[in-house]
Amino acid sequence: MALIERHRRETVVLVGVAIPPVTVDEAEASLEELAALADTAGADEAERVLQRRHEPDAATFVGKGKAEELRDISNTVDADTVIFDDELSPAQSRNLEKILGRTAIDRTALILDIFAQHAHTPAGKAQVELAMLRYRLPRLRGKGKGLSQQAGGIGTRMGGGETKLEVDRRRLLRRVTKLEEELKELTKNRQTQRKARARSRLPTITIVGYTNAGKSTLLNRLTDAGVLVQDRLFATVDPTTRRLDLPGGERVLVTDTVGFVKKLPHQLVQAFRSTLDEVAEADLLLHVVDASAADPRAHMDAVRAVLREIGADDVPEMIVFNKADVADPDDAKRLLQSHPGSVLLSAETGEGIDRLLDVVGERLREMTHVVELVVPYDRGDVVAAVHRAGEVVSESHDDNATRLWARIRPEDLGRFREFVA
Repeated sequence: MALIERHRRETVVLVGVAIPPVTVDEAEASLEELAALADTAGADEAERVLQRRHEPDAATFVGKGKAEELRDISNTVDADTVIFDDELSPAQSRNLEKILGRTAIDRTALILDIFAQHAHTPAGKAQVELAMLRYRLPRLRGKGKGLSQQAGGIGTRMGGGETKLEVDRRRLLRRVTKLEEELKELTKNRQTQRKARARSRLPTITIVGYTNAGKSTLLNRLTDAGVLVQDRLFATVDPTTRRLDLPGGERVLVTDTVGFVKKLPHQLVQAFRSTLDEVAEADLLLHVVDASAADPRAHMDAVRAVLREIGADDVPEMIVFNKADVADPDDAKRLLQSHPGSVLLSAETGEGIDRLLDVVGERLREMTHVVELVVPYDRGDVVAAVHRAGEVVSESHDDNATRLWARIRPEDLGRFREFVA
């Protein structure tokens, strides 16, 4: 996906609206995150505006008077773009741009833009482009009109080829159809890869968490994966899978996934469905939480909301509180006490990693059944299969058979049913 080159960082005005039940404090915290998102997208915050309203204005979301005030503020700071923390309807976007005289986008468009910058694999690029096209289709201004708001910049990254600014609705729909077909093929390939991993009988662990919680740093610490790590939101959006040997001898597959965030665009969740299936099919989720965050519980709630949306809320979860090296010790202690079975660590320094590995091994062993198998000596192939499929706890030899005690996952046990003592 070819990206638009920028010779300078854009200047933006950020706008938040506290509408009950959202409190002013919550709206301010969300605006702080919006500022971090804008920085990641390549923009500098010039001004921040917070408004209280009982309900959104149907025409402009903030009301005509507030929109005119935003225009004056934007003129004063010479802002390129005004970014709203809440999703705008197509009509609200158009009305605001008329009043503001400049591009007006929402948090959804901003997040899509960041994903467009950070997706590198063919699947990631196709998924992001599809999400952007679905978002923009209802925002076309009429037959033959451009897709962008008023100029290139944040929220206008569509990639090259078929998705130029002059593309019309019909051509856009053809592009959507083509991307959907490509993603169907990519989904088949992913399913084939998952089946191959399933045949390997290796347990799968997926790392999930709020963006910038330290998931990629943890994967690198565990497996030397070499994944890009930056102190920015959504630094990585393409999943990475690596093999890991646990202290008890178990071998597992660990996958790092895209970070979640409050108000994660529905278009992204749908477009990344094939990628997020990795989460739903995992044996265990490592839910990484930034213990130094201002409101870790809100981050956990946001992650669990996405897990519910993708059907992964019933996958066994283990909470991993990260950034112990910078978190307040008392706050970290309270988090551990309120979440039994959780682990506190620092993926950056390595503190607590050994404890994590031990607990992961224990959790996986708890999820398997210890069975006694009696295998005749002429069935050495079965003994070998048991070793591959599970963890052999002990082994002895009778006059006529090998006796094994092994931890075997329920889905594998059927293969050895005739040998169960």
